[in-house]
Amino acid sequence: MALRTRNAYGTITVSDDAIANLASYFATECYGVVEMVPFSFSDSFTDLFKRNGKGRGVRIATKGDRIYVDLFVKFKYGLPISAVSSSLKNSVKYGLERFTGMIVDSIDVHVVGVKL
Repeated sequence: MALRTRNAYGTITVSDDAIANLASYFATECYGVVEMVPFSFSDSFTDLFKRNGKGRGVRIATKGDRIYVDLFVKFKYGLPISAVSSSLKNSVKYGLERFTGMIVDSIDVHVVGVKL
């Protein structure tokens, strides 16, 4: 499903892949996030054949003008998980809302592991 919005000039459609790429970019720029992790076997299998790994570890669901995001990440060892995940949520929410103009309803962070 894609995000669609309509204004006086016409209709704007943003695909879920574009939103996933943005969310992945904003997440990897956040301090303490080491890498994005595929969330299922099919995601890791299709990741082998993609040209770029952008959007990896991000699941997007859209309903109306709302965005629901699931992030699957590995954090840097020794950092407080609650602080890093809170910072991650804030930066991804701010970036997506600013870029798309839509409302990010929820962001769920799934910590898959830690890395040295």
